[in-house]
Amino acid sequence: MFRQFGNIPGQKPTRRIEFRCKTVGRWGVTQALASGRGERITLAALFVGFLKVSLLGFGGGLVWARRIVVDQKRWVDDQEFAEILTLCQFMPGPNIVGITICVGSRLRGPVGAIAAVAGFILIPWTVGLAFGSLCLHYAHLPILQNILGGLSSAAAGLMIATGIRLLMPHHRRQTALLFAALAFTGMVVAKLPLLVVLLGLAPVSIAVASITSPRARTS
Repeated sequence: MFRQFGNIPGQKPTRRIEFRCKTVGRWGVTQALASGRGERITLAALFVGFLKVSLLGFGGGLVWARRIVVDQKRWVDDQEFAEILTLCQFMPGPNIVGITICVGSRLRGPVGAIAAVAGFILIPWTVGLAFGSLCLHYAHLPILQNILGGLSSAAAGLMIATGIRLLMPHHRRQTALLFAALAFTGMVVAKLPLLVVLLGLAPVSIAVASITSPRARTS
């Protein structure tokens, strides 16, 4: 809401605007503006944004979701995106779909979630199914196998770079680096299932974070 304050007698006319953004907790739905610029995020912007995520999603949609949502659009920051990703790890279904729903809902409520998912699914999946069928039909060609092999290497590099970027906001916290190393060891070295690693590390990391956080020490 905007509030205009009256003038004080004997002084020059002044005008001050107070802005309030209605949120409900940390995970509340942001009802008003994005990035503090005073611009309302439209449903069309959500649709086009996640349309780009899906169309450019070579190397995994997570890479481009972070680049567009955090770096380009600045709808959320690195920490908020990491929290959304963490939540989606415990939800059934693909992480990228959960991220799409969470970001759309956070910015514009249920309608925003529908707009974001529609942009992510409708056109790109139609193109992807057609392109995938074409690749499967000609998968025996050596040139196509070389192209797909090169894309796979680039995709792996993009995923590693995105993981490092997600970890950067916590680089000063030794416990965060420790649990990141444990998760990497469990997945890559021990080759444990993702659910086992999450269920094993999540309770311990939550307990350690609650003990070491500044709020916990001051309370």
